[in-house]
Amino acid sequence: MAELQVAIVSVNRSVWSGAATNVVLKTVEGNMGILPGHEPVLAMLSDGPVRIDPVDADPMLFAVHGGFFSLDGDRIQILAELAEAAEDIDIERAKAAKERLGAPEQDDEENVAALHRAETRIEVAMRQQGL
Repeated sequence: MAELQVAIVSVNRSVWSGAATNVVLKTVEGNMGILPGHEPVLAMLSDGPVRIDPVDADPMLFAVHGGFFSLDGDRIQILAELAEAAEDIDIERAKAAKERLGAPEQDDEENVAALHRAETRIEVAMRQQGL
């Protein structure tokens, strides 16, 4: 069976690496699915979930915030400003952050970005729990 070699790296640490059969991620152009044999790609990532289907394990979800990914051959490098595995997300903390932020003004880029991070964390954690 063909495989992808996947690595997710955030600014300060390696988050995950291993063999996978499929990767789904969110670019600034929209969602993209990658299977072995896909043509080379370099794209900017948008805040959103990344789903990895490891070769010998259940699907994994990650919250990814910014960055880009490259695919060369069957090697995917996901380089994110921030990335975290679904099981590492404290959903109550993310909900509290979202509530605290409310509806920030669009010109308040820092708080808008923080709101997007909280929403992505909630989405990923809830999907992981099957909610």
